Amino acid sequence: MTTATLPTRRDEAWRYADMDGVARLGAAALDQWQEITLAPCETRRHAMTVGSEAPELHRIRLNLGEGARAELFVVNRGADYTRVEVEVRLAKGAHFEFGGVTIGGAGVTREFVTQVVHAEPEATSNQTVRAVHWAGATGNFLGEIKVARHAQRADAAQDFKGLLLEAGASANAVPQLEIFADDVKCAHGATVGALDEAARFYMMARGLDPATAQRLLVQAFIGDAFVALEDEAEREGLLEAALAALEGARL
Repeated sequence: MTTATLPTRRDEAWRYADMDGVARLGAAALDQWQEITLAPCETRRHAMTVGSEAPELHRIRLNLGEGARAELFVVNRGADYTRVEVEVRLAKGAHFEFGGVTIGGAGVTREFVTQVVHAEPEATSNQTVRAVHWAGATGNFLGEIKVARHAQRADAAQDFKGLLLEAGASANAVPQLEIFADDVKCAHGATVGALDEAARFYMMARGLDPATAQRLLVQAFIGDAFVALEDEAEREGLLEAALAALEGARL
């Protein structure tokens, strides 16, 4: 892709994107990557909240050395089209951990797109994504896992769950596996559903107001994305950032 070309829906990685938002970002934004290399046995963790009143595109490339570990946790709550892309290359014994939440309404598309390449043996990766949407909004997760022929004993997992708080909202999960090794464990799970009304009724019957009951149920749902984040303050900060999107929403 060059700075003179915008993607179209024919590009697999952009099939659910908001193409008007992409056009407003401009082709030059597609060449802006944050490149990060981790030395052998280095560990790095980053937690961030993305999204604003204008379209945003965040593109990150991670190159993990032997035995390195990278952890990335993201809340995507943009009020306009917001996309986070992550490309990862894993050396022998490296690990990549990703936890992401897309949340919001207003007909906005919010998405995560990941590509994890197990380039050498014994690398592991885990991706947990939760999407909570209403008012015609969409949450997307396009996750690609590639395992090289000699990358034996790879262990890769993706887990996506979507929660639709209103009719008309949507969630899309597109797993892609390209596996050339024969001694691997690769798994993907995806479900999309509505809020558990029985649980909400139970909580309201015991004195909680509807908004509080819904907030607690959503908090429990999205909390899975941040279980691997050991820093309690960072974990609570991400949860609060995500749950703040519920404030003022008529649900």
